Amino acid sequence: TDRKKFHTAPAGQVFRLRPFRVLVATGGGYAGYRKYEDYKLEQLEKRGVEVPVKLASEWKVALYKSVPTRLLSRAWGRLNQVELPTWLRKPLYSLYIWTFGVNMKEAAVEDLHHYRNLSEFFRRKLKPQARPVCCLHSVISPSDGKILNFGQVKNCEVEQVKGVTYSLESFLGPRICTEELHFSQAPTGNSFQQQLVTKEGNELYHCVIYLAPGDYHCFHSPTDWKVSHRRHFPGSLMSVNPGVARWIKELFCHNERVVLTGDWKHGFFSLTAVGATNVGSIRIYFDQDLHTNSPRYSKGSYNDFSFISNNNKEGIPMRKGEHLGEFNLGSTIVLIFEAPKDFKFHLKAGQKIRFGEALGSL
Repeated sequence: TDRKKFHTAPAGQVFRLRPFRVLVATGGGYAGYRKYEDYKLEQLEKRGVEVPVKLASEWKVALYKSVPTRLLSRAWGRLNQVELPTWLRKPLYSLYIWTFGVNMKEAAVEDLHHYRNLSEFFRRKLKPQARPVCCLHSVISPSDGKILNFGQVKNCEVEQVKGVTYSLESFLGPRICTEELHFSQAPTGNSFQQQLVTKEGNELYHCVIYLAPGDYHCFHSPTDWKVSHRRHFPGSLMSVNPGVARWIKELFCHNERVVLTGDWKHGFFSLTAVGATNVGSIRIYFDQDLHTNSPRYSKGSYNDFSFISNNNKEGIPMRKGEHLGEFNLGSTIVLIFEAPKDFKFHLKAGQKIRFGEALGSL
């Protein structure tokens, strides 16, 4: 009679688990495991060891997608807007600077107390002389970052890293109206890649630049060109670091991205800003109608917007080095453009590059 009474529930209620919570917990644990694997791969790369390609299966990709990265990215964006007390700014920003190797001597304002919140710190401007724009080469790097891959586009496939490709058409979406981009009137039987090339004898080239969290977060125009169209693909916000890019095929086609297309003196030109975890916000300065990482979207959908109008037949002219947009944190820039066959890249895969430095020239 002195024993305590224990109240029990039916076994069905005790073991009743909600699928969403199970997916989030399992997916989050798996994402953590992937981070550890990425770290090991980075250490091998630093030692010069060639890492074999090992692609994820469909169920692994689905498990990773179960992590609510869009929700987490929106929460991170709101946290970034919270004004920090003055006494907390220097220690918090100093920790970030130490963790990601940020060079504050290049910042226009070096005083850490000046930045009221994390968002202002991420979007800090640089001193004018910190990034001189190369005038000798036709295409410059639009941002700071690491070169993941570059070269000619072959068989309608683009390499996100060496040995891992994605579909050019899936990435850019269906062909845009010929009246906007002056596409060549290629026969319908031609491949998507051939339909993008407007001048005989030209080739299609690509370059992938990964922006780490410690890099300068703004991106600029890589050449003199005219932007005539914007296509926004809502999607996942998986990490785009080199380890994940080597692991998930067509990663850039899964993730949210903003594709700017137009033309330069040699024909077709496009710049795509790819979103990533905690980088739901992609801002294009001249595009006030763009809103990324919305709470709801239709899978596989995209939104088109034309900068060509009755009053503006040319689109948005951009000068080489001009401010174009910004990310919240690190992410990826993909350039796909047309150029003559004698176009040469001045790059090495894996090298660090800064905004304004040469990518290639004729």
